[in-house]
Amino acid sequence: MRTEPASWGVLRLDELADCYAGGTPSRALASNFGGGIPWVKSGEVNADEIQESEETISLAGLSNSSARWVPPDTPLIAMYGATAGQVSWLGIRATTNQAVLATEPSLALADARWLFWALKRAAPQMLASVQGSGQPNLSKTALEAFRLAHPPLPEQRQIAAILDTIDDAIRKTEQIIAKLKQVKQGLLHDLLTRGIDDNGELRDPERHPEQFKDSPLGRIPREWEATRLGSHLARCGGFLQTGPFGSQLHSYEYSAVGVPVVMPQDISDDGVSTKSVARIPERVASRLARHRMKSNDLVFARRGDLSRCAPIGTRELEWICGTGCLLARLPEHALDAEWLAASYRHDTIQRQVAARAVGSTMVNLNTEILQSLVLPVPSGEEQRRISMVARTHRLRVAEEAVHLAKLRLLKSGLMEDLLTGRVRVTKLLESAAE
Repeated sequence: MRTEPASWGVLRLDELADCYAGGTPSRALASNFGGGIPWVKSGEVNADEIQESEETISLAGLSNSSARWVPPDTPLIAMYGATAGQVSWLGIRATTNQAVLATEPSLALADARWLFWALKRAAPQMLASVQGSGQPNLSKTALEAFRLAHPPLPEQRQIAAILDTIDDAIRKTEQIIAKLKQVKQGLLHDLLTRGIDDNGELRDPERHPEQFKDSPLGRIPREWEATRLGSHLARCGGFLQTGPFGSQLHSYEYSAVGVPVVMPQDISDDGVSTKSVARIPERVASRLARHRMKSNDLVFARRGDLSRCAPIGTRELEWICGTGCLLARLPEHALDAEWLAASYRHDTIQRQVAARAVGSTMVNLNTEILQSLVLPVPSGEEQRRISMVARTHRLRVAEEAVHLAKLRLLKSGLMEDLLTGRVRVTKLLESAAE
């Protein structure tokens, strides 16, 4: 049943483009390789755009094989192996191996960028046409016979321009996120080693060395105290405890709904994940009252990746610190959970953890190790200032991540709507102009 607009046609890929695969020179002759001619393999057809190749071949390798030049701005399809069905844009003049199909568009029928997007959308259908198990292999004959809904050239160019614009926005947002994450590492290091003075400024050890002092951890701000976590908790009324053991919480007591029980795998730098969190009925949770978590608590993984810890907020209030975890009860006036979590993950503390962790097959953390950790501790007020700056930066990253997810969703929807003609590009442009 025809679903595309009446003004569109349906053409085979080989009617829209000249389709050809490349080849591999004999590896028995070293002179066939390393000659500077880009040579793209199927495993490299996994990025939106290819600007370089892992290997190059020589003029002799080009002459002595079925490899051939492919012009830039040509869509490529991986035919074999793990990347079968992937589509990439060739941004350079290059050659390919026999597992890559070049689709050089007929300029009278197909805009190259539209063809790229049309093939991207069609990739799952191409793979679905391959029968059998194991890694899928797409044949040149089958790909050439694949039929694509074909809009007029002007509409193709408009569709490609819209999708390219969205893709450019996605790429720029990804770059912003990567930059923010890079800045975050340096910012956290400065916050946790220099702190923030009463004027809201990072202390400068070079301009104001008098603001710093020597300590067992190196130079730290003069107002800070290098102290063991256990000693500090004892002075301020906090404590550490281990999550429930197997005899306290049995596997048969878990349920599909109920109170979440936080395990090591639920803990990350971003907090506590509920994606696969275990749960227990309230009647069981009430029996484990001493393991219920409070606001400003800190939960640690005590096995596996020992850098995992997460501060507890209002969402996790009254959840259970599970088996495989440790819980720190932190008095708010003396210790801020967000600050302590960041300090614990910092290299200064993680080196101490690694030196003290026990176990050969899987390293483990315990309350004695946590108590022995030496931390550079600012005042509670400064801890909260540090946490606020770090939180503001983290929220900026999260906002960009939400924006990126929306852009990707928009791109997916537009590809489906515009490339099938379900939404005509003219109508979309008219709506945008209103």
